[in-house]
Amino acid sequence: MGILSKKDTKLITDPLADNNPITIQVLGICSALAITAELKASIVMSVSVLFVLGVGNVVISLMRNIIPSKIRIIVQLVVVAALVIIVDQVLKAFAYELSKTLSVFVGLIITNCIIMGRFEAFALGNGPWRSFLDGIGNAAGYGAILIIVGFFRELLGSGTLLGFKVLGDPIEKTGLYAIGYENNGFMLLSPMALIVVGVIIWVQRTKNKALIEDH
Repeated sequence: MGILSKKDTKLITDPLADNNPITIQVLGICSALAITAELKASIVMSVSVLFVLGVGNVVISLMRNIIPSKIRIIVQLVVVAALVIIVDQVLKAFAYELSKTLSVFVGLIITNCIIMGRFEAFALGNGPWRSFLDGIGNAAGYGAILIIVGFFRELLGSGTLLGFKVLGDPIEKTGLYAIGYENNGFMLLSPMALIVVGVIIWVQRTKNKALIEDH
């Protein structure tokens, strides 16, 4: 018998595909638009949400029987705010330049509807282990979309990945630039993130017709 049951495995795998927080539930779109112009920022935001949602779900689950119903939202906000402060301080200590770029958006993790939604819909009604798996799964699904969008936006918009030139030098006209390729500056604008997400949604629904809503 494996460590994870079939139900536990689905808590991790479903948000990666058929129940993705961004492409299916349409949550967390703001950060997908705002910070995905660079792959590094996308990865750091993904890891930050992974920590906050994974740990936060466990904390809320452990407290679920002692949290008064009338103040549960306030308690959830206090928990997520404390975790976000930890993330912010770690970024300032070890990645200061990146922390300045992400400062506002790291703070907005507090109001990320994916996190509050999982606290309310899952952690308040399940044990710590399943809540942890649910948090990891949903954060991974969220992060996967951010990383995919960040990958294409940085590659096509700047010709780089993680700051490294992968298509050549646009100034010295080496690599693809030698045959006339030019960076697409539009990819660095926020609306292009929405278009890339839209393409991902289209591909996802093309592969799985069951995801197409009936009208």
